[in-house]
Amino acid sequence: MSDDPATDRDDVAELIADLDAAHDAYERATARVDERDEAQLQRIADHYEELQSLFDRYEEEATGDGDFKVFIEFQEAMAQFIDHLPDDLPHRERFEEVDDVMQQRRLTESDFAQAREILSPVADDVALLTERDATKSRYRKLRKRARRRVRELGEQVDDLESLQRLGDADLDAPVERIREPIETYNDAIAEAFKTFKREASARDVLSFVAATTAFPLVPYRDPPPDLREYVETAEAGTESITQIQEYADYSKSKLDHYVDDADALKRNVATSQTYLRRLDAGPLQIEWPPKPAAELQWRIRELVQVVGRFAADDVIERLRDVRDLLGDEDFERLRQSARAREQLTEEQRERLASGAVAEKLANTREAREQLEATLAELPDA
Repeated sequence: MSDDPATDRDDVAELIADLDAAHDAYERATARVDERDEAQLQRIADHYEELQSLFDRYEEEATGDGDFKVFIEFQEAMAQFIDHLPDDLPHRERFEEVDDVMQQRRLTESDFAQAREILSPVADDVALLTERDATKSRYRKLRKRARRRVRELGEQVDDLESLQRLGDADLDAPVERIREPIETYNDAIAEAFKTFKREASARDVLSFVAATTAFPLVPYRDPPPDLREYVETAEAGTESITQIQEYADYSKSKLDHYVDDADALKRNVATSQTYLRRLDAGPLQIEWPPKPAAELQWRIRELVQVVGRFAADDVIERLRDVRDLLGDEDFERLRQSARAREQLTEEQRERLASGAVAEKLANTREAREQLEATLAELPDA
């Protein structure tokens, strides 16, 4: 997205001009086809292309001292082509004249050149269809490009409106009123999950994680299937994740003293070390700056159900403290202030202060509206 307020408007003006020109060209080409009767032109084109195909196939070998067998084959193909021409086909006499040129004992390149010259009026008629199809294709491509540009401009408008809202935020607002309860909960759930991961069995922890698939707003990654099956069925699954990770680092001879099947543990745990190491409370924490209250309330509703499966009551209370923030009439104002502090760069603040963002927003809206109006006015092809 360019920072020049006029760029989008100028680009759209050029695209609109191209669209208008392409539509006019398509309409003119279509009118020329309609004047000559498209069905008749298509009949001419079908036979013309069939003849051109014969030329392309035989010209090189049928001329000069080429293959005599091929020459005879070409003569027969030409005769068959002429015999099957409809009596009422426009330009039939041109095709017959070409046949006269080709019915010689010996053909040269100049004979084929003469044939093509004879067919030039036929080629002109075929070109009417070719031009119509080419202008139609260009017009369609430009309409597709214009629709894509409308979507891009819409996204730019959304981004600029969001930036404008950030610029309207009070950077001195007391955001700690919402930050502190969120940080308190995040710290509490992080510590609770560490304890859970350290003290509960690997079977229980991975079962908990797998169960969160029923809660789409708690985005844990599913445990690797082989690991999940192993901890569910092996005796080692009753050990903690910390313990089985430690086991995975043992030599096979040492590990034989601790588990029944050292190879199975190595195979299923060692290959999942990265997953186990990264497994933490991240999906259970509240992001900062927070989402809008309307979104966050649904996530907290799911978190209360999920966190309650392993965390103590005091952690749930901290989560409810966050939920209570959503009813505060100042929540959205403080949230926007927090977003502005976190997200606005110095350059963006300068653009907001100078009015460049407002000007860019107005021009982008205008460009989108003009392009939408043009697309609505011009018909599909």
